[in-house]
Amino acid sequence: MPPLIPLVSVQPENTLPEETNIKHFRDLNLPDSLIKSLEDVGYEVPTPIQAEAIPFLLEGRDLLGHAPTGTGKTAAFALPLLSRIQLDQRQVQLMVLTPTRELAIQVAEALAKYARHIPGFRVLPIYGGQEYGGQIRGLRGGVHAVVGTPGRIMDHMRKGTLKLAALDALVLDEADEMLRMGFIDDVEWILEQMPEKRQMALFSATMPKEVQRIARKFLSDPKEIAIKNKTATASLIKQRYWSVSHGYKTDALTRILEIEEFDAMLIFVRTKISTVELAEKLAARGYAAAPINGDIAQNQREKVIQQFTRGSLDILVATDVAARGLDVSRISHVVNYDIPYDTEAYIHRIGRTGRAGRKGDAILFVTPRERRMLAAIEKATRQKIEKLELPTTEMVNNKRIAGFKQKISDVLAEGNLDFLKGLIEQYQLEHDTAAVDVAAALAKLTMGEQFLLSKDKAKNTLPRENTGLARKQNQSRNRDRSKQKPRRGHNNDTQVPEGMERYRIEVGHQHEVKPSNIVGALANESGLDGDHIGHIDIHDDHCFVDLPVGMSRQMFQELKKVWVCGQRLNISRAEADGAMKTRPAFSKAKPARSKKVKPKKARLRKTSKRKASKAAGQKKQVT
Repeated sequence: MPPLIPLVSVQPENTLPEETNIKHFRDLNLPDSLIKSLEDVGYEVPTPIQAEAIPFLLEGRDLLGHAPTGTGKTAAFALPLLSRIQLDQRQVQLMVLTPTRELAIQVAEALAKYARHIPGFRVLPIYGGQEYGGQIRGLRGGVHAVVGTPGRIMDHMRKGTLKLAALDALVLDEADEMLRMGFIDDVEWILEQMPEKRQMALFSATMPKEVQRIARKFLSDPKEIAIKNKTATASLIKQRYWSVSHGYKTDALTRILEIEEFDAMLIFVRTKISTVELAEKLAARGYAAAPINGDIAQNQREKVIQQFTRGSLDILVATDVAARGLDVSRISHVVNYDIPYDTEAYIHRIGRTGRAGRKGDAILFVTPRERRMLAAIEKATRQKIEKLELPTTEMVNNKRIAGFKQKISDVLAEGNLDFLKGLIEQYQLEHDTAAVDVAAALAKLTMGEQFLLSKDKAKNTLPRENTGLARKQNQSRNRDRSKQKPRRGHNNDTQVPEGMERYRIEVGHQHEVKPSNIVGALANESGLDGDHIGHIDIHDDHCFVDLPVGMSRQMFQELKKVWVCGQRLNISRAEADGAMKTRPAFSKAKPARSKKVKPKKARLRKTSKRKASKAAGQKKQVT
């Protein structure tokens, strides 16, 4: 799921925050159920926009908030408005309008997270590109809050499936983005249908004239709050990002670890479970890694940090809360394995490196749906984050070979090898074996199951960022594919290329699908570059497509849910031998006919003619 915009628990280094007298969320008179949810994730100190907005929204006043992305706006309106939800009324009492479906999902997930200890609370995201049936069933089942894009919200209102008679509060999130995307007329139509007595909050990073006009027209004596983002990062920290889908993150991280020269590395993930899972994967790959999170006992945490400080541990996998206050000078790299929730959290994370005048490296993993947060981070840090060139298999292998040679040199430099030399000479004489063969056998014995050279083809298929040149190549490939005339209803005996697997997707000619539709959907959801998507064979009601081997189970499940041309892909693996078979239930091919057996319809027609001829003869005889 897309990332949430949570609360920031501490002000990071190298920032100039707005001053606030609110030191804890308990000072804002929020219900205990919400305070408990905040404590579960370790949030304590509200950001400036939260400290100023929450008291006025709790009073029921309208609010006009001028604050950039990444300042914690979601919690600023979610917490006070959730406190007024009447759970016994299964009607929409809170509605949030967002410009994009990603933000709609993000805000809906945030509401659910903050309402974790409010039993019976229900929230529903509504956006385009999703089937109406599920949304209508959700609305009929009764929800307390709806988060959606203007176009789909307006459709449901016109259909009568979204009823807002009980609406108590309405929020316009990122109003300037709605204006930029051309939704302003839809937004104004929606606002005109709202009940007269309702609270309204409008948030916008900028205040163009059209947004100001809507604020004057629909807000009643609003409280205005303006928060300036003054976040800046240390110039000694080198910042890079890599665009990768979630299923390939571990492979990408492994390559980075093999090629990057680092002293100690701090890797940030979002959840406590992820710290343990990732640390175990890294340990299995031979790295000295350990998790650190809030569930680990304090004495154990102190022990892990001591090992990390002394150098017996090289990698710590941590959550934001667990890494709070961590000051280890040997940290040379910070990896944001999961993108942070907001820009201040990002600054706090990378502030763990580049300390005391030293240089540091910060690497950020960005999935396709998180590109918007990357832009917000660049704006907040006032720095352009350069794209990381992920090392190729050849670079990894060269690094492994160089490291192997260096280990040999180090051991030779240490000396004290007289006894072992004598033992090897004795073995040579006894078995008449060359010294180089004995050395190779000992090297293999030492390395065990570890291969020196990478032979994992899946690692060669890591998604690349779709650059301008790649986009032109993809467009050319798509045009070539669209000119192809795939055979309909027949088996395809083409061989699956090496390093690829064949998959079936449930969309075809009858749905008016084109190769470009399929390439776009797969590239957007999986993070694969178009160059990594192989042959596409389109049939009447389905397609076959070749994709790189090594697809993770999580990515496979995500692709099952993708929609193209109004159809769910419902992807499945084709047969192992690469044969393409059309399912009999959907086959339009005519049944085979034997030369000795006449078709049923032909037999019926001939029988009818014989009966008619016989009846005519009988009638003639009677006459």
